[in-house]
Amino acid sequence: MRIGVIALQGAFIEHISILQRLGAEGVPVRLPDELDNLDGVIIPGGESTTILKLMQSFNFFQPLREFAQSGLPVWGTCAGLVCLAKKVSNYNIETLAVMDIVVKRNAFGRQVDSFEAELPIPSLGDKPFHAVFIRAPSIAKVGPQVEILASLPDGIPVAARQQNLVVSAFHPELTDDLRFHSYFLKNLTPGN
Repeated sequence: MRIGVIALQGAFIEHISILQRLGAEGVPVRLPDELDNLDGVIIPGGESTTILKLMQSFNFFQPLREFAQSGLPVWGTCAGLVCLAKKVSNYNIETLAVMDIVVKRNAFGRQVDSFEAELPIPSLGDKPFHAVFIRAPSIAKVGPQVEILASLPDGIPVAARQQNLVVSAFHPELTDDLRFHSYFLKNLTPGN
């Protein structure tokens, strides 16, 4: 199984390492034609404005939209969540607009306001998931096809799924817990 990780900026190396630990081939994707022959794509955390501008510069928008619309799995973590969203409520920037969610960038404050939380995520089992939030976005609104996978104790959604698309406002690649990556590989990739 070949999973591409968009390697324009952000935490792509950490995702590739976890994919390899799980027996998948994690490959860095720096150009649109490298999307060919992949079973899925991860858009990592980083700085959403930078990632989106680089996607524009390298002509990733249409190929990534087509990849997502073809039914192949795409997962966006933190900045990747912003990239997949239909709309960003507090910032005017073009996104891939493939997932029916409205997000808020830096929803919890600046870098110094970053935090960690033990999140119940039923799709991953009974044990809470240790979630790392770094200048994280939040999900402000979801469409009817979107399933909320996890919320903070105050009810703010921080992970969701829409068919072949999944997003997390936190960084599973920065923990030793492989369950979210396993969920992506087992529940979203073709043939599983």
